[in-house]
Amino acid sequence: MTQGKIKNFEELNKSDLREKALLIAEEGLLAIDTNKVISDLVKLENNNLIIGQEKFNISDFEKIIVITIGKCAQESAFALEKILGDNLTGGVSLYVGEKNINLLKIEGIRGTHPYPSEINILGTKKILEKLKGLTEKDLVIFVVSGGGSTLLCLPEKGDSSLEAEIFGILTKQGANIIELNTLRKHLSLARGGFLAKYAYPAKVVSLIFSDVLGDNLGFISSGPTIKDETTIEDAYKIIEKYHLAEFVNLENISLIETPKEDKYFKNNLNILAVSNETALSAMAKKAKELGLNPIIKERHISGEAREVGIKILYELRESPPNTVLLYGGETTVIIRGHGRGGRNLEMALAVSFSVLENELVLPFDSDGRDNGDYAGAIADFITRKAVEENIVEAKIYLENNNEYPFFEKFGNYVYTGDTGSNVSDLIIAIKK
Repeated sequence: MTQGKIKNFEELNKSDLREKALLIAEEGLLAIDTNKVISDLVKLENNNLIIGQEKFNISDFEKIIVITIGKCAQESAFALEKILGDNLTGGVSLYVGEKNINLLKIEGIRGTHPYPSEINILGTKKILEKLKGLTEKDLVIFVVSGGGSTLLCLPEKGDSSLEAEIFGILTKQGANIIELNTLRKHLSLARGGFLAKYAYPAKVVSLIFSDVLGDNLGFISSGPTIKDETTIEDAYKIIEKYHLAEFVNLENISLIETPKEDKYFKNNLNILAVSNETALSAMAKKAKELGLNPIIKERHISGEAREVGIKILYELRESPPNTVLLYGGETTVIIRGHGRGGRNLEMALAVSFSVLENELVLPFDSDGRDNGDYAGAIADFITRKAVEENIVEAKIYLENNNEYPFFEKFGNYVYTGDTGSNVSDLIIAIKK
């Protein structure tokens, strides 16, 4: 097989079940490839700029600005530079990840993730500078993808350290992405519709890569170009629910109300560019080609990773042979120890204790980084043997949310590197 998204494909390919699972995973990752998504959505034909179903006369605009944010920022910026050519005025790509793509007109700024930093504040200010002084004769194309919430850090007062502390506390307590982003919207002058306000009165088109359950555009990267429906009161409810007063001085938290005026959003076009549905549909098609019976069970799966994994294994066991169950979504991990873990690795290790010889479960993060260098891991009978031969060690790893050392030691992890894509986690469960 030629080099695909999964870089250790051949190393992992030790059984028929594994080969099928890996081929299905590859197809899902290829379907959400950022360059492909942008190239399919945005085209320049003669003097017409076609974005989705909309057509614009390029000569109507004095400036065309591109702002890309998140895990898909670099790849999308590169694709848009290629499409727009000399028609592009400039822009900013605020991104995370290892890739450093050489851009010609768009300034690339690598931020930090999952915790914000001062470089994220600097990058956000660069975006605001680029949006200054625009008129009705200008066009701004935003590409918003997962990771943008962390990147778009711009507190009303103070530095990034307080938000980093709050994020850490909420994550350890198992807060979900809706709760996290509800609070984040009111902690930054660049989320919750603020970028649309700064771009006003220019024409705004936002291409949005969903990594959020339900594809709620207002919560993807905390909705920087979407009119926010939450309020400061909603943010306070999150603070109270997770007892933040016990951990931080609430006097240091400066909550901001997000823009509510309709005028900032009337001239905006928001397009859901890609979601996990794209990946799941491609994976189902590939599974059928491989002679399996695919069932897309759930696009919005959530819950604690290890419990969700056992639930999936139970559903698989109740399914007829030759079935592949497909899931998308994002689980959470309740931090019990001090190890290096990730939600997909935790799910895989938890399932590996009881997976049968004719079963396989492969959870992986579509961005290629499950809170570390691995995208996910395979739970099958091969992994189970490694668990059983090192049962005490395996239990300690799981108890301490320390799955990375386990998979580093015994293999069976999936390695892609940064994929430049991001549509939530994906889970493949196959019964032979």
